[in-house]
Parts: sequence; C-alpha cells; structure tokens
Amino acid sequence: MPSLSRPEWGFYGRREQLTQLRTVLARERFFFLKISGRRRIGKTSLVQQALGPEQRSKVLYIPIPDSDPAGVVSTAREFFESFRVRTALPTDLRSLAVCIGEAIRKGHVVALDEFQYFSRKALYEFNSHLQVEVDRLAAQAERVPGGLIVLGSIHTEMSALLEDRSAPLFNRLTDTLELGHLDVESVLEILRVHSDPTPERLLFLWNLFEGVPKFYRDGYEQEVLAADRLVVLRKLFFSSASPLRSEAENWFLRELRGRYDLVLKFIARHPGCTNGEIEADARSEGPESLKQVGGYLKILRERYQMVEALRPVFSKPTSRNSRYYVCDNFLRSWLAALSRPVASIAFRPLDEVLLDADTRLAEAEGHGLERLVGVLYEERARKGLQGFALSEKIHGFWDTGKTEIDLVALCATERVVRLGTCKRSAERLAPDLSAFDGHVQRFLEASPRLAGWKVERVAIATRHSSATRKALEARGYLAQDLTDLTSGL
Repeated sequence: MPSLSRPEWGFYGRREQLTQLRTVLARERFFFLKISGRRRIGKTSLVQQALGPEQRSKVLYIPIPDSDPAGVVSTAREFFESFRVRTALPTDLRSLAVCIGEAIRKGHVVALDEFQYFSRKALYEFNSHLQVEVDRLAAQAERVPGGLIVLGSIHTEMSALLEDRSAPLFNRLTDTLELGHLDVESVLEILRVHSDPTPERLLFLWNLFEGVPKFYRDGYEQEVLAADRLVVLRKLFFSSASPLRSEAENWFLRELRGRYDLVLKFIARHPGCTNGEIEADARSEGPESLKQVGGYLKILRERYQMVEALRPVFSKPTSRNSRYYVCDNFLRSWLAALSRPVASIAFRPLDEVLLDADTRLAEAEGHGLERLVGVLYEERARKGLQGFALSEKIHGFWDTGKTEIDLVALCATERVVRLGTCKRSAERLAPDLSAFDGHVQRFLEASPRLAGWKVERVAIATRHSSATRKALEARGYLAQDLTDLTSGL
C-alpha cells in the first residue's frame, strides 16, 4: 500500500479534452460521443474525471468482451445489475440495444468500452439495433437527459463502425475525442510530484512508458518512480506480481493472435530498418514468411497502427526510401529489450536477467532520445516557448549512401534550417562531428531549395557537461540536452 506521507496520485494533463467532455455533459441533452485511443491511454479515466458527483450516480459502464453474443449479453447483464440500472435485463443483442436506450432516457450516461468488438461478424447486428435506438433518442434529444459514449482502442475498426458510409451508425455521432499520449509537460508534472525530473530519469521512463498515464500510475503504486533503474525493472516487470509483466501480451499482442510476430519483432529490434532488411530477415525464416511480409506490414500500419513508415525530409510521397519503426515506446521497449529476459526469468539468476534487460533497454534509449527530442521541439513550438520556431513537423534525412541526419528542423519564415545529431552520451558526440559535417554537406547539396538559408548545427545529448558544451561550441555547434529542451515546460 502506498505510504500515507506521499502525495496522492492526481489527474495529469488532458485539460483541453477534459473541458471538451465537460461541455458535452453540461448540455443536458442527448449526445453520442466517440472516444478513441490506444489501450491504457486513459479514456475511461477521462470520463470518470469529467463526471461530477451527481452524474457518477447515473453512469452505466459496460466493458465489451471479445466474445460471442451470449458472452457480450451476459457481461452486460452483470453491469446493469452492478450499476443498479432500473430497466429490464437484456437477453440478446437486440434487447441490449433497447435496454441501453431506456437507460439513457432515464438520464444515464452509458459508456460502452472496447466498442470495436462490434465489428466482429457475430456481433455486427448490434450496430443496426443500436442505430434504431440512437435515432429515436436523437429525435427527442431535448427531452433526453442522458447520453452514449463509445470507447475504442483500434482506430480503423472504430472508424469502420462509425464513419463508413455503409455502416448503420454512420453520421450518428454528435462529438468525437481522440486521446493521444500525455505531452512531455504532463510527464514532467508527474515526475516533479512523485519523483525527480532529471534528464536521465525522464529519458528512461519516457522510453518505457511514453505518455501512457496508466504505466506511471503503476510505477507510483509500486513506489518506484523515484527508484533506480534495476529496481524499477524488477518491480514492474520481473516479480511474480509485477503489473506490467504480461501487459504487452495481454493488451497489445493478443489482438494479433500470434501473427505478424516476425515482422513486428524485427522492426522493434532494428528501428529505422528498410523494407529490404525486413524481407532479408523474413527470407532467412523461409519462403512463406517472405511472401507474407507485404501484407503483414500493411495490416500492422493501417489496421493496428503499431508500425509507421517514415520518409526522409523533402522526399516525394511516392518515394520508396522509407524506414520502419514501432510507433509505441512501450511495445518497442518490450519487444526489443524486455520480452526475452522476462521469458528467461525461471532459468537464469535474477541479477543476471535484470542486467541483461537494462543493457538492452539502454541500447533502445538511443532511438528513444531521437524521438523525445523531436517531440520536445514540436511541443515547445506549439506552446510558444523560447527555442526554434518550427514551420512543419520534425523530420530526419537519409539516402541510399551514408548520409544520416537525426533531426531536420525548418523555420520557413526566417529561412533557417537546423540539422542535429543525437547521442545518449555527450562524450560520444565530439568524435563524430567530422563525419556529421560530411552528412550536412551532402544533405545541403541534395536540397537546393535551402540555398540561401541559414544553417545551424546542433549536437544533442541526454545531459551535457560544461566541458562537452565548450568543445561543441568551439566546433560551431549548438549544444543542447534534455534540461535545455524541457526548460519552461
């Protein structure tokens, strides 16, 4: 149990979304709201936070199981009884829709979680039944004090259910909320209250959890947000009661049902890999694996949004010079650094396994730092903080040769381009500057549109010492670290 002397866990970030949701609830008329975002991102917590004491007594929350109609109806009956909703209990999918409509007429806010499961063939008829109820409620919206919230974690399936013209519920939504990760300012707020926001701790935890509030809450409950790295890993991943030991398998990879593992693991362990490298790895597994690579990549990108393909700055939309990355830090860290050590815990000494996991994780933090720096540049620009005035999203640059630039920041209004190299350790930057100067020269030669622009070179690390700053500045570089980039947040 958490110590009573510690600050209590609060609600962090989401101010804009919280205001929007409270505005919807305050209308006191029927609404149909969609809230989407990856699992554990805080969709349910946002709804709980937005509801006032009076409204909380009129809530019906139903988590939809990945089951057949009987399983869904059985779960719904349990929650109708648990929340003491005074309606008849559903017996099938049609009566479930009717009971939901009746609860809303009586002033309840009905929240259906994991709504995307209604895209399953066996459950799809529910959408037509719900459409009938939604249309009836909308027709008398001024006299209906309740509303419907559907929450979902698979974007494409939620879109198919609610935005596809052929879908029964098309054009029925009154409001939409999309929840992304907490911004870095909110993560820093958590660390200031419950830990210490050193650059090293920010990178370590952000590379693991990014902006997923549930994972920071787990760290708080285990009293490890301020602990050293090995203690954090042991308590959250390597103990029998660790809350995150099976998180990836249960909440992310379960949807894949064992498919796509080959492609997903390779991308996680080789961030920035090319299509050719993925195919070469698949080829080593056999011809059947190679045949499936294209389809797997398409599904992982478009349906599950677990993988993204990035092109270098200024490349054409038709360019095939893409690099592949796992979108989610937690999933990438799990597949790249933690899954194998956790699987071997029963056969190796704990201290040895923890050191193995931490070593792998430190390697993964190299790419994590590049991502964090890009996010910070964009967040600072969005919030009008002192720094580089971006005119578009941060990019990187690479070509088929050896040119490699981690960060390309553009300010079109002032005609300034900032080109950056990132290293987790500041001591590794200075020896590579000559090579990076060559990368910059080749990039500029390949980018005639930047002729006449001011060129700034920046060397970014987790933390700089006065010595590394002085050495970099003597070479004409701006030295930045996470302390600089989080100043003012």
